[in-house]
Amino acid sequence: MSQDAAALSASELIKLYRKKKLSPVETIKAVFSRIHAHNEAVNAFTLLDEEGALAMARASEARWQKGEPRGLLDGVPVTIKDLILTKGWPTLRGSRAIDRSGPWDVDAPAAAALKRHGSIVIGKTTTPEFGWKGVTDNGLNGVTRNPWNTQLTPGGSSGGAAAACALGMGALHIGTDGGGSIRIPAGFTGIFGIKPSFGRVPAWPLSPFGTVAHVGPMTRTVTDAALMLNVIGEYDPRDWHALPENHLDYLEDINAGVEGLRVAYSADLGYVEVDPEIAAGVRSAVGVLEELGARVEEIPAPFPPSGPIFLVHWACGAAQLMKLFTPEQRTFIDPGLLEMAAYGDQVSLSDYLDAVAARGALGEGMQGFHDRFDLLVTPSLPIPAFSVGMEKPESMAADRWADWTPFTYPFNLTQQPACSVPCGFTSQGLPMGMQIVGAKYADARVLKAARAFESARPFEMPEAPRVPSGA
Repeated sequence: MSQDAAALSASELIKLYRKKKLSPVETIKAVFSRIHAHNEAVNAFTLLDEEGALAMARASEARWQKGEPRGLLDGVPVTIKDLILTKGWPTLRGSRAIDRSGPWDVDAPAAAALKRHGSIVIGKTTTPEFGWKGVTDNGLNGVTRNPWNTQLTPGGSSGGAAAACALGMGALHIGTDGGGSIRIPAGFTGIFGIKPSFGRVPAWPLSPFGTVAHVGPMTRTVTDAALMLNVIGEYDPRDWHALPENHLDYLEDINAGVEGLRVAYSADLGYVEVDPEIAAGVRSAVGVLEELGARVEEIPAPFPPSGPIFLVHWACGAAQLMKLFTPEQRTFIDPGLLEMAAYGDQVSLSDYLDAVAARGALGEGMQGFHDRFDLLVTPSLPIPAFSVGMEKPESMAADRWADWTPFTYPFNLTQQPACSVPCGFTSQGLPMGMQIVGAKYADARVLKAARAFESARPFEMPEAPRVPSGA
């Protein structure tokens, strides 16, 4: 076990607190030591509260000394993405169009649950404006960078959470995922991230992008994600889409393995051009699942391309969002988001309803697919991380961010649980991710499969940001 408290998992921290071998105060000091040393290189945070975190840590320490911890996460340092309301702190959503003065007097469900269980919220992490794209930069906070190479993007829109997670700047991190925004940065930075089934984690207020958007954990271990989901998955009546309380412990049988599971493997969904190193890396990872007892069948294409369906949903959400702002406020907003909204304004009601119907057909098809297969495995992303400050890689013929994330957004349309598992590195030392998708509401199965892979191939995190010479 690492001697650096900032490098410990949430599960390890709780065990040490219980044995009185570590104090939450020591943990918070170690985490902020990491932040002071590394955050300038990656720009993961929009807000930090060291004084407040230390005060919460001292209160947590007192509870542990009495043997009376609060909930499941007492004394564990967590971060919250700057799209999620957090009482007492501004939630600016990466936008200069938001009034900083608030009022900021309410916690969203995930933030409330984390606090209810005694976790120590250390700060808020960066996002592109309103989480609209697959990289993390905005006019308010600047550019967020990848810990494995600071000249590259960590992905987005939960890029700040991913960078903080990889570097031990907090043990648990809340991300959001409307088209891949947990899994994209998890894939680019080599951490674990899961988009739970829609409604499993209550979300209020509803994302401007509607029912494609999920809230979920970003962690350094699969077990920590399961622990976190036990907390943030608690029912909250403010979200009318929220699933009823299921009282399921995601840690139970987390080590059950994959023996006998029917796993479909699609290398390219039948139409995606995948970087050869990533294709080979994911195929090798699938081989590990086979070695662990899964019955793997390679399939060509589980469904037809769904990009146009997603684009209509995403663009119409952007168009509705922009209606909240005056013409003067819109002058501050990311031009790419304005372009997306302009496209959404041109979508007719008939075309929108066609997209809704096509989405339904896609979801029905995947329901039937999982009658035959327990899990679907794909690459998380077809490419490694690319240069910061760009919506898309220069070398790729793409119009928008969704063009280089074809493996992630289909499962926002279908609302299935899907995770990105780090599965190795390219020859340039950049992380690769394997995506594991389960049937709707089969979140526990996805976590068990990811944990089985992690047990066979433990994840590797960077000790510090890697800054290229001359950068």
